[in-house]
Formats: sequence, structure tokens, C-alpha cells
Amino acid sequence: MQIFGVDIGGSGIKGAPVDLDRGDLAQERCKVLTPHPATPEGVADGVRQVVEHFGWTGPVGLTFPGVVTGGSTIRTAANVDKSWIDTDARALFSERLGGLPVTVVNDADAAGVAEVAFGAGRDRSGTVILLTFGTGIGSALFVDGVLVPNTELGHLELHGHDAEKRASSKAREDHELTWEHWAHRVQKYLAHVEMLFSPELFIIGGGVSRKSDKFLHFIEGIRAEIVPAQLQNNAGIVGAAMRAAKES
Repeated sequence: MQIFGVDIGGSGIKGAPVDLDRGDLAQERCKVLTPHPATPEGVADGVRQVVEHFGWTGPVGLTFPGVVTGGSTIRTAANVDKSWIDTDARALFSERLGGLPVTVVNDADAAGVAEVAFGAGRDRSGTVILLTFGTGIGSALFVDGVLVPNTELGHLELHGHDAEKRASSKAREDHELTWEHWAHRVQKYLAHVEMLFSPELFIIGGGVSRKSDKFLHFIEGIRAEIVPAQLQNNAGIVGAAMRAAKES
């Protein structure tokens, strides 16, 4: 079975049909740049470009980098335009896609669902936390495989700042940090999250997951096991498609 998944990020909008039996992309993904400012209309146009690239006419699952309630209403917009807040995202995207059935889910929650079903969190009990390091820091919290949605742990305070302002992948690039220096920031953040939730497993997702050999070995003193996401930066696309299949 194939369903289309789209992952909306602060820097790019990427999507592809997903093979839900394998938990992997059925075709090479298409990516367009996220517009700046990332307004609802501009992002919706980008999503339409990605979906039309494949000539897709079925259900579409989409991620959003913020809190999504009721499968539709946007509540936060830390890394996109503030005009997203209170937007009915399902209605917006469905209209822009010519009436196609649309499902919207938090981006990190989608990535986590995919990793728990097909990747590094598969068959893991207890508390598992996926953290996506990109433009910001997204989080997905699972207890015995059950998602606690919209946790937004990237906005925990760390040394007087939102954690993602210090430890996101964008922060590493903006401040021209070495991988080792950045890893020490990530370590402090993980220690804070571990103190609050005592997870058995941290899964590191987002674009940096494919570069885990550059930084994971610098992270010390964390009791939980730390592993890179197996689906890497495709996890959000796969998870979005999984959610759309569940609701279609």
C-alpha cells in the first residue's frame, strides 16, 4: 500500500509516495525550499509543487513544525511565520491540493511514529524519546510504544535560552561550532531531558542523523542508550503517510 507523505521543515519541504509495508519511500523524494517568510499561503504552494511533481491524487499526510491539535489546528509556529497560529491547516492544504484528503501531524511526532514502527524504536518498551535536530529541536515521547503528542521539548529552557537556540543543527551552523563543541551542547541538553523523563532510549533524528559518526562519540555521561534514527531524515515523510493511512 502506498500513501503520500510530506515533511514541512524550516528550510525545506520534501515528500514522496511511501510504501507502508516496508516503511520506506517508494520513489526518490522531491524537495523544494521553504519560502521566507514561511506564510501559510507560501508553504501551501510549496506542498502543492511537491505533490504535483508525482501526479498524486490520493490521501496526503503532512507534518508541521509546531503543535497541531485535532489533526488540523496550528497552535505554535516557532520556526515558521507567526500567521500560522490558529490556522486550519487541514482545510488550507486540502483546498490547495484540489480537495485531496489531508492529514496534518507534528513533524517530530511523525518521525517518532515511523522510528517506533520501522526503525530504531521498534520493539522497545519503556520510555523512548526521539529528538530531531534541524532548524529547531523537535521531540516525540513514547511510553511502551504509545505516543504522548506535541511535547515540544526543544523549548525547554537551557542556560536561560530555548534549548533549540543553543543545541539545534542550525545553531551549530550559525555559530560555526565544531562537531565536538556542538556535541557538548547536545550533551547538556540530553542530560536535562534525562533528568526530567529518565528514558531508556534517545533516538537522534533530523538531518544530523546521517552524520552521527561525527558527534555521538563525544556525548558522555548519559545513562540512556543513544542511537541515530534508522530512517534518518525520511522518518517524517514515512510517519506522515502512516498517519494519513490510519485516518483514510
